[in-house]
Amino acid sequence: MIYLDYQATTPLAPEAREAMLEWLGGPDSTGFGNPHSSHRLGRSAEAAVELARERVAALFPPGGTVVFTSGATEALNLALRGCEPGRAGKPVAVSAIEHSAVLNTALDLPGDTTILAVDRDGLVDPQVLLPDGVGIVSVMQVNNEIGTIQPIADLHARTQAEGAVLVCDAVQAAGKMPIAEADLIAISAHKFHGPKGVGALWVRDGIDLQPHTTGGGQENGLRSGTLSPALCAGMGAAARLAAERMDEDAAHVGALWSRARELFAGWQLNGSAEQRWKGNLNIRREGLDVARLMSDVREVMFSAGSACASESGKPSRILAALGLTAEQTRGSVRLGFGRYTTAEQLERAAELIDAAAAQQE
Repeated sequence: MIYLDYQATTPLAPEAREAMLEWLGGPDSTGFGNPHSSHRLGRSAEAAVELARERVAALFPPGGTVVFTSGATEALNLALRGCEPGRAGKPVAVSAIEHSAVLNTALDLPGDTTILAVDRDGLVDPQVLLPDGVGIVSVMQVNNEIGTIQPIADLHARTQAEGAVLVCDAVQAAGKMPIAEADLIAISAHKFHGPKGVGALWVRDGIDLQPHTTGGGQENGLRSGTLSPALCAGMGAAARLAAERMDEDAAHVGALWSRARELFAGWQLNGSAEQRWKGNLNIRREGLDVARLMSDVREVMFSAGSACASESGKPSRILAALGLTAEQTRGSVRLGFGRYTTAEQLERAAELIDAAAAQQE
């Protein structure tokens, strides 16, 4: 098996797995405590959670607080719904290529929602016209389907000037590059070699955020529910490792990208070639039946788009936002590679995919 679907999820780092084991203990261990209990086992578990929080916080800009969540979808809901009461139904603006966790949540908010267009490369113009009195703007740092890197710093300055809050989905950026300045930032552990089922929302100091679920208020009153020390510890270990290896991982991915562009020279690139995380290669071939291609190349794990939308059967709205036709979107595939991908795996995958695609001509 060759795994080329790093945007959907990443392999668990051995270091993250090791960090989790202590907190998955049975009745004879000391690692099963509730981190919100006041006795010794609880305090020990709480210490593990707080160490993980420090390690995750190191991925973010300074001047904010990390709130653990079940993943980025919950974090984004907390960000968008939690700052809405203070925005009192003001207009919301989101980019046309946001993840469904942002788009569907924004459309469910009381205020009008404006969709911000992107250009042919999948980029938002920092000077894009925002609705009058806008309260919330949400733009992701790195797109999960086409890998484009948005000008978040410029957009943050713009939203501050408008008196709005900038929410950033940094799921595909976290652990791979410095996370850009924003007001509320969501990440998910399993996208940088941590475990599934845990994520975080970073809240800039001074941002007024309200909980959108009720309960015990364990996470500074913003997120209720018992935290999993094992999941938090795994996320913390993965974050620490990602921070240490960021330059090394980026160099490795850059080399794979260059080789992939040679191997798939006959394909067209979707999205920007320059403003892009190079672990994402979204390419198309005219007249290609991607469903047939994926069936013919079962040894390679790759995607026709977002894993969250793969069951819909509809053409990608992300590629459509770039101006691609329905036929072009249906002839597009997404290849994702990263830390544990080898050049040999990439070359073998290209050989298999190219051969199967050629049989359709």
